[in-house]
Amino acid sequence: MTDNTVIVLDVETTGLDFTREKMVEFAALKLVNGQIVEEYETLINPKQHIRNSSIKIHGITEDMVKDAPVLEEVMPKILDFIKDYPIVGHNVIFDYSYLNKASVDLYQKELTNPRIDTQQMFKEVFPDEFSCGLDALMARMGVTTDTRHRAMADARGLALSYPKLEALYRQKNAWQMSQLENVDYLFERYLRIQDAIQIMHSELSDIKSIFKVYFEQGGREITSSTGEVLSYGSKVTHDYDISQIKDTLKEIDAWDKVIRVNNGLIDRILTSNGVSEENKEKLSQARVDIKEVRNIVIQKPDKIKTY
Repeated sequence: MTDNTVIVLDVETTGLDFTREKMVEFAALKLVNGQIVEEYETLINPKQHIRNSSIKIHGITEDMVKDAPVLEEVMPKILDFIKDYPIVGHNVIFDYSYLNKASVDLYQKELTNPRIDTQQMFKEVFPDEFSCGLDALMARMGVTTDTRHRAMADARGLALSYPKLEALYRQKNAWQMSQLENVDYLFERYLRIQDAIQIMHSELSDIKSIFKVYFEQGGREITSSTGEVLSYGSKVTHDYDISQIKDTLKEIDAWDKVIRVNNGLIDRILTSNGVSEENKEKLSQARVDIKEVRNIVIQKPDKIKTY
């Protein structure tokens, strides 16, 4: 039997943008055939300010890392631990980006370790889950830990969850591979199911319109045999001139909650030719997170839909 060796890891950082922020804690466990055989963890002095928003998450303060080794001291140990094994992380691109930048900054060498994203695996195996976070994965796998949002606690929780998730993912993949020869039929079946769902949504909308007429003619609330209550109400909404209330929203610390950034539009601006390099640099410096998204696209006769 060939050893299935992976490194499950997690990093805590001064902030979310890997181009500007630094690691403050690293933890990793080596799994061989699903069993933890070795582990390594360390605090790291980032030699820069730790954002309050990050401290609220992981609880690591500047005082806690002031005597910790700096990145130049710990990076050789980190690289020796992970070697060229596949690295496993929940939204692994986040952890990988920090490690890769550290390697490039210190040694002018990018990491070549294969990446395994358990968040993406979890989404594929359990598409019905409302949340795809580590807490949801651990709960689904029956794993509990005393601490959360510290590097070793999160890495251990993931390491204990990963073997079962990997087994389910492999089973799912094996089933998918067995269906490849049926893909033409499955596409037809997919379209039928899609049409059925659209019809059911239309049917639900049609019935809800009857409920609306019922209440507008004075109907009372209805309670189902299982306790759901059908009622009717109205809600008034307004449009606002954002330029007039921008300062007030900032004053009451509500600006970030009100304004939703169109990330896709900004990404397109960064690749366009009509924007100066100076402005592109300003936009890129505002990045606070990185994610990988994979989509299936079905082209209809008149438009493209993404699922």
